[in-house]
Amino acid sequence: MIEINGKTKITGLYGYPVEHTLSPAMHNSAFKSLGLNYCYIPFTVHPDLLEDAVKAIRALNLCGVNVTVPHKVKVINLLDEIDEEASFIGAVNTIVNTGGRLKGYNTDGRGFIQSLLENKILFEGKNILIIGAGGASRAISYYLIQKAKKIFLYNRSKEKAETLIQDLKKIRNNISLNLDISSIERFDVIINATTLGLKEEDPLPFDTSLLRKGQTVCDLIYKKTRLLEEASKKGCVNLNGMGMLLWQGIFAFELWTGQKPDIEVMRNALK
Repeated sequence: MIEINGKTKITGLYGYPVEHTLSPAMHNSAFKSLGLNYCYIPFTVHPDLLEDAVKAIRALNLCGVNVTVPHKVKVINLLDEIDEEASFIGAVNTIVNTGGRLKGYNTDGRGFIQSLLENKILFEGKNILIIGAGGASRAISYYLIQKAKKIFLYNRSKEKAETLIQDLKKIRNNISLNLDISSIERFDVIINATTLGLKEEDPLPFDTSLLRKGQTVCDLIYKKTRLLEEASKKGCVNLNGMGMLLWQGIFAFELWTGQKPDIEVMRNALK
């Protein structure tokens, strides 16, 4: 147990709901392993009370918080400053309180890239298909577009996908809209950045019978989804979102404390 006293610095998570979160175990284990007098607490913040909750960061002198659904976008206008990366992505997942000034960051994209590197998954010079054009897609594509040969974006809403494509072209002009998801075999890396797979009854995001051996299939969901199970049967390299969760947490930890946590302590806490 973490011992709370008058000098304990408080971090936490703002979300609705937050009952399922794995972050407290991950962060509190890391604080304890370094002997830091910090504590991480999940806060259930109803959307109607988000503005009050952000004011409370200053009022209660919280060190900072993570932000999860449904607050990642709406919280931006309530902060004093936004990091360049978070501004492009259009979402914040980490807030740092420095003397009452609140700055927003997004560590999701960096977390995903680090999980790829850790698992020796090559993406530089590759043809990559990203399924989905929401916040998660924005976060990872911000980094992927800088190294990929070409990115193909597929989304049910063509308009939303085209908006993201135009934004990404400001970084590098190697992305296009992919309207045909039946030619799945031509991509080196395929990433599911949608919520399909969270529920057992969810349909697959594409026809997995078209996969070929040697492709890489990633799912940003934190478990081995049916998509990854089918990809494994086809001889594909597969990766779930647990590494992304770990590394985005590591980067948030560093922003709050200025120290590097014990990665294996955080990984084991997640497991």
